[in-house]
Amino acid sequence: MSDCPCGQGLPYAQCCGLYVEDFEGQPAPDAEALMRSRYSAFVLERDDYLRATWYASKRPSTIRFDPGTKWLGLEVRDFKVLDDTHAEVEFVARQRDKSGRAVRLHERSRFVREDGRWYYVEGDWL
Repeated sequence: MSDCPCGQGLPYAQCCGLYVEDFEGQPAPDAEALMRSRYSAFVLERDDYLRATWYASKRPSTIRFDPGTKWLGLEVRDFKVLDDTHAEVEFVARQRDKSGRAVRLHERSRFVREDGRWYYVEGDWL
């Protein structure tokens, strides 16, 4: 893979691939990087990374990927560090479902940092 799905304009291996491909050794440095890497993991259908980066008390038992979904892009609209262990990221992710219908997912996500690692907690659809 060349360009990273997150849209930063970098090769995957130098962007989200650093975190997705080496979860144990290379944690995302902040909540925005984690959110971008989770978007890339959705594009690549990396259940292992998505589950590992979901806050334990909110982690689903399974993650379902819709066949035929084509991810079209990510726009980070806002990134707020609330304190040393809490942050929020507002984003819009665009996709086309298997019927060809365009879908916009607009969310303000909450993240928490524990033991030096950021985790996705939950989000509110906007």
